[in-house]
Amino acid sequence: MSRPKLFNEFQEVSSKAWKQQIQFDLKGADYNENLIWESPEGIKVKPFYHSDENGGRIDFSLPLGTSWKITQHIYAKNATMANAKALEALRRGADSLLFTVASEEIKIERLLKDIPLEATVIHFEFQFLSVQYIQGLFNFIGNKTHRIHLNIDLIGHLAKSGNWFHNLKKDHEILEEVIIQNQANNFNNILAVDASLYQNAGANMVQQLAYALSHANEYLNHFTKDATQNAIQGITFKMAVGTNYFFEIAKLRAMRLLWKTLANEYNLDLECHILALPSKRNKTLYDYNVNMLRTTTECMSAILGGADTICNLPYDALYHKSNEFGERIARNQLLILKHESYFDKVSNPADGAYYIESLTTQLAEKALDLFKSLEAGGGFLKQLKEHTIQKKIKESAKKEQELFNTHKEVLVGTNKYINKEDRMKDDMEIFPFVKTDARKTLLEPIIEKRLSEALEQKRLKDE
Repeated sequence: MSRPKLFNEFQEVSSKAWKQQIQFDLKGADYNENLIWESPEGIKVKPFYHSDENGGRIDFSLPLGTSWKITQHIYAKNATMANAKALEALRRGADSLLFTVASEEIKIERLLKDIPLEATVIHFEFQFLSVQYIQGLFNFIGNKTHRIHLNIDLIGHLAKSGNWFHNLKKDHEILEEVIIQNQANNFNNILAVDASLYQNAGANMVQQLAYALSHANEYLNHFTKDATQNAIQGITFKMAVGTNYFFEIAKLRAMRLLWKTLANEYNLDLECHILALPSKRNKTLYDYNVNMLRTTTECMSAILGGADTICNLPYDALYHKSNEFGERIARNQLLILKHESYFDKVSNPADGAYYIESLTTQLAEKALDLFKSLEAGGGFLKQLKEHTIQKKIKESAKKEQELFNTHKEVLVGTNKYINKEDRMKDDMEIFPFVKTDARKTLLEPIIEKRLSEALEQKRLKDE
């Protein structure tokens, strides 16, 4: 016997009928002018969304067994100290680690000592490129069960620093050798795309998605032509998440859809791994406790958007050196979301939400159009070398900066609701602004910059 459908006694209301009722309630006020707003990406946001306008549900699914991981970032300048910090983070609730390895002097066997490799997702970010070092990692792991992502991003390093690690030819030769050697080692993701750079520099969401996809396409186009074709096992997208809550959920969903579309063009059945972290662009020096509120909503967006791994940003990361208190609070924010708010109990919770699905579709379509334009213009690397990418990001950043300067984009405690008694000059342990480093580069690097920097510098000067 079939169960009766709920609410059968109520007649369905069409989107047209809802709009007519809203227009009646507006009492002559213009519907479009009062209730529809446009995002920086050119997406018109409506006051309501309805199934008869949705165009069908998106075919969106996460890999089986997906459960987002709480990640502790550790800057490994000293292997023994980094290892001790990693073990303590795991004891306190982290289930994933992100090591930024400073140099080839860091001994892998010391860094990973006593870490349960089979149970811990480990991400690496290397500030150098060495086939010998990676081979040493392969040798150390041997036949052990592990969940290690190497996350090598040659193009990301070029975009951020303006130079290759060595030079174009040598960098690609090293990466090809690493990929081939990995066939016997089965590391999860050798390749990565650092799309957080674009967000933190001021790119809008469509640009972030399109640049990330075109960035990834450079790798696929290069490495599917030779012996490495069958050795690519996946890719990691490092994504920065801002405070536009629903848009950020849709952005991560769109990234996964776009990657699937691109991989299918190469006849590759590869999942992407999304490593999400809060944006730096909207973080502030003054009224710094508000940063905790910002990172909480950003981590929530990352979870609901389907991120695999989430690495929170300590509230005081702008002006304090790495410290136990700030990192514990950041980690506990994620622990509360997982264990007290039960954000890990539902797989793909945004599925079927008309608003989010509409945003996902529009962001993906606009990003795909921009991606096609980039490829028609010669591809990501060519336009990076011609400074076209840098120019477009600067244009977007300038528009957002103007919104901030005119208080249309609000950062509480910084450009609105300011605590004039707040003093920060004596609390700063590190320099929180863009650093200049005069050196010769192959191309203009993409520079990360926070919205509030100029305002904060003036306030510090006036203290």
